[in-house]
Amino acid sequence: MEAFDPDRKLRVATVITRFNGGAGNVALNGALALDPDRYERAVITGGVGMDSAAADGSSGGGSSGGSGGSGSSGRDGAGSAPDVLHGEAAVANAAAGDLTPRAFGAGMEITQVRTLVPQISPRDDLAALRTLTAVLVEGRYDVVHTHSAKGGVIGRIAAARAGVPRIVHTWHGFPFNEFQSPLRRSVYVRLERMAARHTDAFLAIGSETVTTALRLGLATPDRVRLSWPAVDVAAFEAAASSGARARARRRLDLPLGVKVVGSVGRLQFQKGPEIFVRALAELPDDVFGLWIGGGPMAGEVERLTRRLGLTGRMRWLGHRDDVPELLPAFDVLAMASRWEGLPCVLVEAIAAGIPLVATAVPSNQDLVLAGETGMLVPPQDPHGLAVAAAALLDDPVAAARMAERARGRVGDWFTPGYLGTVLDETYRGTSARPHRR
Repeated sequence: MEAFDPDRKLRVATVITRFNGGAGNVALNGALALDPDRYERAVITGGVGMDSAAADGSSGGGSSGGSGGSGSSGRDGAGSAPDVLHGEAAVANAAAGDLTPRAFGAGMEITQVRTLVPQISPRDDLAALRTLTAVLVEGRYDVVHTHSAKGGVIGRIAAARAGVPRIVHTWHGFPFNEFQSPLRRSVYVRLERMAARHTDAFLAIGSETVTTALRLGLATPDRVRLSWPAVDVAAFEAAASSGARARARRRLDLPLGVKVVGSVGRLQFQKGPEIFVRALAELPDDVFGLWIGGGPMAGEVERLTRRLGLTGRMRWLGHRDDVPELLPAFDVLAMASRWEGLPCVLVEAIAAGIPLVATAVPSNQDLVLAGETGMLVPPQDPHGLAVAAAALLDDPVAAARMAERARGRVGDWFTPGYLGTVLDETYRGTSARPHRR
């Protein structure tokens, strides 16, 4: 395609299923980094929060039967919730942990599509496609940039149907992985290939994400660019200033003298919270566990904690807005994920000077080099996670050395400002999708 006029102010819509967590923060930081004199920014999101629940407390599934017509708030029937909310109404309906208030406060247009949910739901998915297509037609966007698995597939197809000139997608990792059945994995790969036909450019977070995309034929070399999680590194460095460890531990009311192994992430199968707590059970009684983040497995892991007799030294903190201030309480960050792209929390922990243990899954090795900048363990291995965490706790000199070397791997390309430059170049690029309506 021909590049946009460099002097033209572009309308860009970010489409994302859940506007929270790592992907949500990367999307928000990128949008915030765009020059408002060159871009009009909008966010279109689903109505589901960190716990996979809607703001009204429902499971997050919509009940729509109509498109909402040209971006208006359609209804499924008398008394039902509207399909589409805009502006202040969308912000007021945001679920726990949602980033729409920050985006709205920064001057971005906000639209919430109720039927855009993470769960596979053919009825909701078709309704979301119809509604999202209507919203994009009404918005007259120059660029649609999609994130997340569901938002990525539905959003790109809707953008193509709406005649959007340029469609961009960020892979924060892939929805298919080795822990799925071959049938489910093959379905997800086919869906990605279908959506890829409607994509002008890809940003792939982490080197292994690029490798997987190319080997599976999801993207051609001219349409894919390596990207990195955009984190406010300076904020985490500042929060880890002198005295931060003591302040964080007082904030959490931790006993004096304990060692702390912590993690940050949604309480879901991908992140392995049950593996984390089983690993804690193998560590000495003076080691406490902290987990920041909520999610659908909250009840399950709390019950497991009680069965393992760990209620006195395992704390599930739920969603928190003060993560930079809490990270210094950790002696070690231990990630138990079964799969990843390249998680923001690794960058955040490195900026805070926290030694790392992570699973050997794509693309953690971009930052965690075994024995050099942290320790790697196999996924689904509580014992291995415990051994690695114990090794760092027992040798603080080696742990500090690894943390310092890890800091050298986080350069300016992990900052929101750098991502803003990447987005500007990508949005105004000339790579073209293979299938155009």
